Amino acid sequence: ILARVMRPGTVNLFDRLGVGSGMTCLDAGCGGGDVSFELARRVGGSGRVQALDIDEDKLAIARREAREQGLANVEFAQADITRFRSHASYDLVYARFLLSHLREPDAVLRSLSNLLRPGGQLIVEDIDFRGHFCHPDIPAFRRYIELYTQAVQGHGGDPNIGPRLPALLRRAGLENIGLNIVQPAGISGDVKLLSAVTMENIRDAVLDEKLASPEELTRITTALYEAARDTTSLMSIPRVVQCWASAAAEGKE
Repeated sequence: ILARVMRPGTVNLFDRLGVGSGMTCLDAGCGGGDVSFELARRVGGSGRVQALDIDEDKLAIARREAREQGLANVEFAQADITRFRSHASYDLVYARFLLSHLREPDAVLRSLSNLLRPGGQLIVEDIDFRGHFCHPDIPAFRRYIELYTQAVQGHGGDPNIGPRLPALLRRAGLENIGLNIVQPAGISGDVKLLSAVTMENIRDAVLDEKLASPEELTRITTALYEAARDTTSLMSIPRVVQCWASAAAEGKE
């Protein structure tokens, strides 16, 4: 669902930045591989995509889908991105919804930037959860935002990292920094289901942190699904900050 909602914004970003034939790409934190597939189609047979994730179950699904789509130029590997090191170099390094979950995003961005060829680009997309909204306002939605924020912070992440991205890229030694904001919203469809689905996915984390009772989480999730079915209401996903920058060109002082 998230991949479908995010696809138009990510595709437009790749078009804008000229991601295309022959490029070598790294997709860091690839999840189920939807962006990896898009990159593989763009770079074609003369390019390649290396996709990394810590979740082997998701990687198994991604490998199967890559075979079904006939994409032989993408390779999926299990890796903890906080410890990943490589002698390879890439024209493009990409990460979506990764940095907000990390305790040390600065260190990871420095490591990723070191994988770029001279003039190569690093692209990150991540959230500012404070921008999440619905209308009319409902208590369950506000509580969901609160619980998501607390759960991510409890694991050392920053659910509002989006506005920090330009500074993080600058500290990683990159240049030519650009930025764009996207925020899908709607009165029906996938975009409205994301809040309820996300609430279900963070349920165990919320319970582990003792932030809410099982009964309260069931009530919140039920209310979010009801809101998703109500075509008189409007709901967004969190504000998404797209940020990109490049490594210094070869020979530049």
